[in-house]
Amino acid sequence: MATIPLTKRGAELLKEELHRLKTVERPAVIQAIAEARAQGDLSENAEYDAAKDKQGFIEGRILEVEAKLSVGQVIDPASLNAGGKVVFGATVDLEEEESGDAVTYQIVGEDEADIKFGRISVGSPIARALIGKEAGDVATVNAPGGLKNYEIIEVRYC
Repeated sequence: MATIPLTKRGAELLKEELHRLKTVERPAVIQAIAEARAQGDLSENAEYDAAKDKQGFIEGRILEVEAKLSVGQVIDPASLNAGGKVVFGATVDLEEEESGDAVTYQIVGEDEADIKFGRISVGSPIARALIGKEAGDVATVNAPGGLKNYEIIEVRYC
């Protein structure tokens, strides 16, 4: 597995999720399985089947999060000196050329992405178009609605 870029915040979120899965979710599903087993015949026990399915999901997610943390490369945007270029972790102020709409995005890892909070995945089309550019440059993004041009107003590392 190749290294996975994570911001400090993203690594902390994964650690919190792993802790919750191991200390809350796993014991709860083990208890649910024990209660369903106590009801008798397991061949027609929907609660048992549901609890076993949930246990499989939880165990799979634990393995996935542990793997991501083991190969994760934590990048602190505040410690970057990228010379004003857009890099992983940077926060970028943009202006859409056609409409004049202003937007701000932080480029983050896949697990951290949340467009509602202005965090976009490093693998997204807009992030790929922005990487390596600097303030004053125009990035052309192949969006679902067609090509869009964004002027980079400011690049911050915070």
